[in-house]
Amino acid sequence: MLDAWMWAREPKDADGKRGGIKESTRWIEGYQRIAERAAELPGTRLVYVADREADIAALMQRADELGTPADWLIRSTDNRSQEGGDRLWQKVGGTRAVGEIQFVIAARAGQKARTVKQSLRMKRVTLKCGLAVTCVIATEVAPPKAFHYTQVPKGL
Repeated sequence: MLDAWMWAREPKDADGKRGGIKESTRWIEGYQRIAERAAELPGTRLVYVADREADIAALMQRADELGTPADWLIRSTDNRSQEGGDRLWQKVGGTRAVGEIQFVIAARAGQKARTVKQSLRMKRVTLKCGLAVTCVIATEVAPPKAFHYTQVPKGL
């Protein structure tokens, strides 16, 4: 890990708005910092990893403007429209699995540790904004019946 940026959200005002810098700006600045480090470390592959809040076109476009000096991996929150009207998750989820991974997920409140097996699907797609990206979908194979996903792409 080369960099981490943590902050607390500003409280909402009487109108329900938050003060301070927009969170989307923080995500973009985070990528820019990793991109700067990539220039200092030729021959080293850097990957910017972010959660759903960073699933914004402005960040992807900024990475493209910079020539994508660092790869980026962002957990998707939007089932984005594609050129031609297709939806991202269905388009990628409908492809043949390219492999599987297996790992142990640690115990947490109300859940025992368990082994997870996921199938991996990937496809190069062009987003409606014109950016070409590689989308990877990891889907658990035979999850426990009582298991609740945090996000399930519809149609998969």
